[in-house]
Amino acid sequence: MNEISMNGYKSGSNLECVLAAGHFAVTGELGPPKSHDADVIREKAQLLKGIVDAANITDNQTAIVRMSSIGAGTITVQEGLEPVIQMTCRDRNRLAIQSDLLGAAALGMKNVLCLSGDHQSFGNHPFAKNVHDVDSMQLVRMLKDLRDEDKFQCGDEIKGGGPRFFIGAAANPFGDPFEFRPHRLAKKVAAGADFIQTQLIYDIPRFKEYMQKVVEMGLHEKTAILAGVGPLKSSGMARYMRDRVPGMMVADEYIDRMVDVIKGIDKEEKAARRNAWRTEGIQICIEQIQQLMEIEGVAGVHIMAIEWEKAVKPIVEGAGLLPRPE
Repeated sequence: MNEISMNGYKSGSNLECVLAAGHFAVTGELGPPKSHDADVIREKAQLLKGIVDAANITDNQTAIVRMSSIGAGTITVQEGLEPVIQMTCRDRNRLAIQSDLLGAAALGMKNVLCLSGDHQSFGNHPFAKNVHDVDSMQLVRMLKDLRDEDKFQCGDEIKGGGPRFFIGAAANPFGDPFEFRPHRLAKKVAAGADFIQTQLIYDIPRFKEYMQKVVEMGLHEKTAILAGVGPLKSSGMARYMRDRVPGMMVADEYIDRMVDVIKGIDKEEKAARRNAWRTEGIQICIEQIQQLMEIEGVAGVHIMAIEWEKAVKPIVEGAGLLPRPE
């Protein structure tokens, strides 16, 4: 058992320490570019550094080829921003997953989020073969065994001990059947998830129902639940998520606000409409965070400002969550 484990931490990551100290955690998201341009990562990392406790490095999000999460994560470590490496089951078998995890640990990464991955038919290589050698719950268990049992998934011992990761998983509080969602979460907790990041929340009352059941089951005492939020960019985006994205619920009040904020602005004044939408989207996100902070069992928020990292600071600042704990 290594020194960090003896001191009571599973990984010693900044995110783990913030949560262990009882602070309301804030994580963000950093999308790697569709190129090998390291400066893109550096610029985004500087926008998030000191604003979030850790940043998810997405893994070929929407099944589109991008710089690898581990490659981009290495750059964020160099920039002083702690990464949460996303690892999907879509693209790797168990050999490649474990190999990549050993490499990530050697390069200083301490947090991993286990995901199934978006189906390849949504991306720019729709005829690519998916792998799914293991599912996301098996992936969580694999990481736990690497860390806690010092064993590969096949049972072989890892000489010198396994990588010490803070293990995360995702949850969709609104998927059908709604009543089953807390029980699916319980399976991920039982597999070994140390923290959970939820999908985007745009229906606070419905999320409260979900969390009430989660608390009744005592799951909030076994894992840290980070509620997913994200700033709306337009009324069209809000309607699209409500009408076209499976498992997504968007309250009418948010759509109405995004419509009302551009009333009186001519359609030809595109910049003015864009600024009005984005200002309102940030304000809605701030209000959501303040409401989520009052819900029992919520340990933090995960801010998904997709390709809009500049929005994260005003959101965190507006919610009264700066400065972040050292």
